[in-house]
Amino acid sequence: MAIQTSSHKVLSPKFYLPVRHTNIGSAFHLSRASVAKFFVTPTAKSFCSNRYQDNGSFLKSRVMRPVVATNKASSGDKQEDGRYKNTVDLPRTTFGMRANSAVREPEIQKLWDAEQVLKKVVDRNSGGVFILHDGPPYANGDLHIGHALNKILKDIINRYKLLQNYKVHYVPGWDCHVLQSMDSDARKELTPLKLRKKAAKFAKDTVMTQMKSFKRYGVWGDWENAYLTLSPEYEAAQIEVFGKMALEGHIYRGRKPVHWSPSSRTALAEAELEYPEVHVSQSIYAIFKVTHVPDASLDFFKEFLPDVSLAIWTTTPWTIPGNAAVAVNPVLLYAIAEVHPLVEDNVTSKTSNTILSKTLRSGHQKLFVVVASDLVSTLETKWGVKLTIKKTLLGSVLENCRYIHPVGGTECSVVLGEGYITTESGTGLVHTAPGHGQEDYITGVKYGLPIFSPVDDNGKFTDEAGQFSGLDVLGDGNTAIIRFLDEKMLLMKHEPYKHKYPYDWRTKKPTIFRATEQWFASVEGFRRDAMDAISKVSWVPPQGENRIATMTSSRSDWCISRQRTWGVPIPAFYHIHSKEPLMNKETINHIKSIIAEKGSDAWWYMPVDELLPEKYRDEAGEYQKGTDTMDVWFDSGSSWAAVLEKRGLNWPADLYLEGTDQHRGWFQSSLLTCIAAKGMAPYKSVLTHGFVLDEKGLKMSKSVGNVIDPAIVIDGGKNTKESPAYGADVLRLWVSSVDYSSDVLIGPQILRQMSDIYRKLRGTLRYLLSNLHDWEPDNAVSYDNLPMIDRHALFQLQNVVSSIKEGYEGYQFYKIFQIIQRFIIVDLSNFYFDVAKDRLYVGGTRSPTRRSCQTVLAAHLLCIVRVIAPILPHLSEDVWQCLPFKFVMADGYLAKFVFEARWPTIDHQWATMPIEDVGFWSNVLELRTEVNKVLETARTGKLIGSSLDAKVEIVSSMEDMSSQDIPYTGHYDTKGGNKIWIGVSSADGSKCERCWHYSTQVGTFAGHPTLCGRCYNVIMENQPQLAAASGTPQNQVRKKA
Repeated sequence: MAIQTSSHKVLSPKFYLPVRHTNIGSAFHLSRASVAKFFVTPTAKSFCSNRYQDNGSFLKSRVMRPVVATNKASSGDKQEDGRYKNTVDLPRTTFGMRANSAVREPEIQKLWDAEQVLKKVVDRNSGGVFILHDGPPYANGDLHIGHALNKILKDIINRYKLLQNYKVHYVPGWDCHVLQSMDSDARKELTPLKLRKKAAKFAKDTVMTQMKSFKRYGVWGDWENAYLTLSPEYEAAQIEVFGKMALEGHIYRGRKPVHWSPSSRTALAEAELEYPEVHVSQSIYAIFKVTHVPDASLDFFKEFLPDVSLAIWTTTPWTIPGNAAVAVNPVLLYAIAEVHPLVEDNVTSKTSNTILSKTLRSGHQKLFVVVASDLVSTLETKWGVKLTIKKTLLGSVLENCRYIHPVGGTECSVVLGEGYITTESGTGLVHTAPGHGQEDYITGVKYGLPIFSPVDDNGKFTDEAGQFSGLDVLGDGNTAIIRFLDEKMLLMKHEPYKHKYPYDWRTKKPTIFRATEQWFASVEGFRRDAMDAISKVSWVPPQGENRIATMTSSRSDWCISRQRTWGVPIPAFYHIHSKEPLMNKETINHIKSIIAEKGSDAWWYMPVDELLPEKYRDEAGEYQKGTDTMDVWFDSGSSWAAVLEKRGLNWPADLYLEGTDQHRGWFQSSLLTCIAAKGMAPYKSVLTHGFVLDEKGLKMSKSVGNVIDPAIVIDGGKNTKESPAYGADVLRLWVSSVDYSSDVLIGPQILRQMSDIYRKLRGTLRYLLSNLHDWEPDNAVSYDNLPMIDRHALFQLQNVVSSIKEGYEGYQFYKIFQIIQRFIIVDLSNFYFDVAKDRLYVGGTRSPTRRSCQTVLAAHLLCIVRVIAPILPHLSEDVWQCLPFKFVMADGYLAKFVFEARWPTIDHQWATMPIEDVGFWSNVLELRTEVNKVLETARTGKLIGSSLDAKVEIVSSMEDMSSQDIPYTGHYDTKGGNKIWIGVSSADGSKCERCWHYSTQVGTFAGHPTLCGRCYNVIMENQPQLAAASGTPQNQVRKKA
């Protein structure tokens, strides 16, 4: 049947359309038949918000707070005070507008604990098991905002999985073998056992403090059974992992250069280092005099001998005593160049604070240097000389040339290095000290060079360094070496060099590379398996795979021994005379059983004969126990065995989640230990987040004063005006708002924004609750009987729930935050809620239109409160405890707590709406926006005050309207190119006292002369209510100031 469209009419009141997004409550009636000409419409369906006729007059709907009988007409006419106030269904709820989070959140947490809600939910859930394995933070101080980001992210995921019917087992943990700050002299005065006792007490006290803070964040977990790396059962499991790796041949003892911290007097792993960019080294250019050239290369050198030298550059002059070779790149082109000094008298360069050497100041008669050809011009500038190239040759020609050691006076050889020798800096020749560098060590092993490192545990030269014995290598030792080279005419240039340099992350002091006897895990033995495992893991974000793959593929053997008393001992015994270690299956298993029973302290207080298995006790006098402990990364890297495996949890874990720095830390140590011991990765997925910076993108620092303390964010500071108590949910909302795949920002302004969004969200939920105060599930209107506007609202709701679920599944919480902002706070409040108020407040308590609207509101409330629960658990639970009705699940279970209610089920009927209907509502909203503009113009022109004073007319064509007395007009351009005319004039009739709508029927009803037809009918149907006491309902929501 053809749909007829009128060319000019006041639209039929059959269909209701709101025209104000924010504070204007006016609406106009719109017949779908009347707009079919310019909207693609579905089959005719009613979407009325209030199905009443008023004899063709145009009625306005109020979207602000409904009229109460005590209000007076805008015209100033005195109305009968309070006559109809009990007939208006005002919102009522016990749910407060103010969160009062500092009080309410701890109350909710106590409720959860008292009712064992987490246990109830896990026990009842029937889906699969989900394990997010907790990476243990260090038990060495107060929590910072980075801890909050990390733990809240984990909790959001766990809570979502609970709603998805998973059995979630989250065991929080702590790495306890990190020493607190302690004066080195005070530490020396403690015996090993006293130090261990002191450290253990500090760690346990810190665990309790941090645990309290984590709980205050709203983090759910098995806190009563948290894992500590100092517990006997954990240490025993760690010994077992070590034993498996040792018996597989992956553990060995050797002398290799390692990162050594003189300030801590121990070896360090890469993950225990920091690289500040402000370190200044004393760099030097030095020359080593060539003494011998192989016959095959003699033709290149004979005319320059004995005045030719090898030029090297180093930022660690203190390593010169350990020099064993000079390395060159075999494929690089080198030059033999004559040096012509340009600066003869000045000690200091005019362009910098560079110190000129005696070699350049003395006017040496003849000096030829070997340097990379590509660096000649650069070195001319650096040294302030003229370099004249005499000959060029490949690096391979230099192999086996010999030179005089600058300190020892012995002869050393030129060797061939690998790709680490480039022309990016230096001279193209590398001073090689196998005892002081990893690449140097590899080259040294290749050529059988001595691993010489004349430096002690304190970072001072030993007697092997001769005249430099006792000097601090990073201090006066460095200076002495430079001075010595200058005196010997072997120094070309000395200058400061600012660069990144490895520092001990605990003491914040520089480290050195030093060859010592250490225990190593041979990564080479299982590197390929590790790389294969990495490719099978899901990495979030994806670039995490490249990062850990790069680090693993290039990683040298892992130094796992530490020269500390506090930690898990490496279970090795050493022969008193030969120093050979005794460590096998029997000794390891025996130590494991002792530690499982007594803890690792037993290693320090039990004698050797009791620590050895019975078969070795007769030889106990020939052995002594080692003093090395394991790297703390080996401690935490064994958690997959000590927690997941030993406690019978699903293994490998579904997810590991930590900061991006853990690609070289816990992610890698866990991977390496598990691959070596089990042959597979300990995790299926890995999620990483960035660091937290201040609002300006700067690193937080107490000295700068830009530190954000999560405890102060939650509970407030001393100055409550500057540091208000936002509560844990506002902090959690911030976590959900950031794209954690990179560094994230936080500061006072950001927190204020989060608080404002939280407040609006709370207001939205309060609106839903307060308008359902008399609703029961039995009042629900079936979908087929819902008007179109309500069906569209459910369609939008279903799409939003699906989109939010996608956000959780993809760990993209910031998208969920954006949806919450856009839909729940803005779109829902400014459109559907505004439209709903007329039906809810004045349409009649039991009217079909009000029950239809309440059906939709109930659906929104029950969905929204559950989908935001993982992010805002306290708010969601607060709402749930104020539900005016019971929520019974499909299986008859009464959900007393929000997390018992599970995730909203998909209603396919809600989710299915013809595309024509979807397009129709899109057009309606656009038209509404244009009507608002005309209304605003009329208000500015003082034709109307309240939007209820206006009559809106819409015409389907832009024909001549000159005969119409319409003071304010506008138009809407349709997507099809047509124009819709919009007219605004003063409303006809008088204002209804009860609903504030204008109607020509006001004054026509005997006994109720101030009512419109709709309100008169409502009153006649509710005479007992009208006769009730005139007092305000007890729980009526107070009007906001």
